[in-house]
Amino acid sequence: MWSSVEVKEMTTMEMESSKFNIDAPRWDQSTFVGRLKHFFNITDPRTALVSEQELDSAKLLVDSCRAGSVPPGTSIEQLHYAKKLYDSAFHPDTGDKMNLIGRMSFQVPGGMAITGCMLQFYRTVPAVVFWQWVNQSFNALVNYTNRNAASPITLTQIGVAYLTATSTALATAVGLNLYTKKAPPLIARWVPFAAVAAANCVNIPMMRQQELINGIAVTDENDNKLGHSRKAAIKGISQVVISRIAMAAPGMILLPILMERLEAFPFMKKIRFLHAPLQVMLAGGFLLFMVPVACSLFPQRCSMPVSSLEPELRESIVKQYGEQIRYVYFNKGL
Repeated sequence: MWSSVEVKEMTTMEMESSKFNIDAPRWDQSTFVGRLKHFFNITDPRTALVSEQELDSAKLLVDSCRAGSVPPGTSIEQLHYAKKLYDSAFHPDTGDKMNLIGRMSFQVPGGMAITGCMLQFYRTVPAVVFWQWVNQSFNALVNYTNRNAASPITLTQIGVAYLTATSTALATAVGLNLYTKKAPPLIARWVPFAAVAAANCVNIPMMRQQELINGIAVTDENDNKLGHSRKAAIKGISQVVISRIAMAAPGMILLPILMERLEAFPFMKKIRFLHAPLQVMLAGGFLLFMVPVACSLFPQRCSMPVSSLEPELRESIVKQYGEQIRYVYFNKGL
């Protein structure tokens, strides 16, 4: 039974839901802590288990709220949860449902399995080649899924980006693997991270090459389109590269040190068959924290001073708006 106080609060929430701005940030996106709360919310791996039907229902509720027609009886908390599911599964530019593997909410379950296996099976060249190929295939799908969709990319460009990134990762991993044969074991354990970092520097720019060639759409603070900027694309993609490397760094650098210590114990030598599952679980622990932290390093809605834009775009904005617009905004992607 609801108490009179609880009924009164719920009724108030339902009344407020009709005026609820569902696109207003729940947390302040201008601060790291605010962005961290936001990304902990939308990268929650539990949302990867939500059914397609529930995701579609969440989208309908979000669209209804945007249209100003919230279904009767809908509470603020229901709207918040619907927006959480919407942000986790639908692209911010197109509103289309993203494939499951490419979603940021799948980074923990997908990344932990691949990272754990890369760190465990690093001794032989065939194992290195296989797991780097799996990782780059996963990364290519994630990068394509989370691109700025305002800049379309052809299948040929996707193929070139995938092959280039995979080749870079394999060349780095195999080359360092052979080079570190006589190095201390810990150095060899860090080879996968070097390969991942190198590949990220290639994979992301190549997958988003159209943005670098033609520029990324920039707007004013009210989302009015002002033009396309290559400099904005460079800034956005650079920040994404840094975030992706930061996402992988703690687990791939600290976990080898931890496993090196653990494997010295006699009981660990007796359960070698559990080393791979253990690394997978530990990698998941790192990613559970680092995925939202890395995504929060920079605002997703990035800004740039008009004075830093290309001369032709800057002149166009000044000619049309004078000194009224000082900053432009764009979606840097994830």
